[in-house]
Amino acid sequence: MSRRHAARPTFALTVLAALALAACGTEKSGAESPQDKPADAAGVRSGAAFTDMMRKVARPCPASTSPEGPLTVPAPTVSSGPVETSPPDAPETPPTDAIEPALPTAGPEVELNARDWCASALHEERITQALWDLADPTPAKVRTILHDLGYIDERIHDLRRSGKATRFSLDLSDRGGRLCLDGKAAGEQTVVDKCGAASGT
Repeated sequence: MSRRHAARPTFALTVLAALALAACGTEKSGAESPQDKPADAAGVRSGAAFTDMMRKVARPCPASTSPEGPLTVPAPTVSSGPVETSPPDAPETPPTDAIEPALPTAGPEVELNARDWCASALHEERITQALWDLADPTPAKVRTILHDLGYIDERIHDLRRSGKATRFSLDLSDRGGRLCLDGKAAGEQTVVDKCGAASGT
């Protein structure tokens, strides 16, 4: 066998190996790596989860999207039975029933529609319940709790320490509404109030 004929199998094997390596590289480059995914994909998902949470919270509320006339607040019922009192040393417990807020007569809140009024009480209750037992309400801890409830960074504003409390505001404008909330996380003195945003989304 001549030297030229002996070299042919070696050359053929070298070509096949090169083709196999090239194909393998093409397959790897075609696979989508985490870095190839859009950077804002997580933001889109969290935005969708926030919208879903807003819909679920406001599900019992009317579908009103425009300011309406004065809303009537039912007068408190007076019971003739014995009034239960707690012992003086009994610890305070967070409210379990939704409290009907008083209707404002001035300021941006008067422009909240019926849906916003209804949803605000539900948001106020769930946030207050979650912050009530927070012993040291630092801004980081408050942000974590708000995240756990479904509120996203894009809607959390003015999160800051104020003495031993942490203050924050939430933009909850949705479907043309103008709802926002002002909150103060301070353990058993936690307060969350509705306000009117400058404009709805």
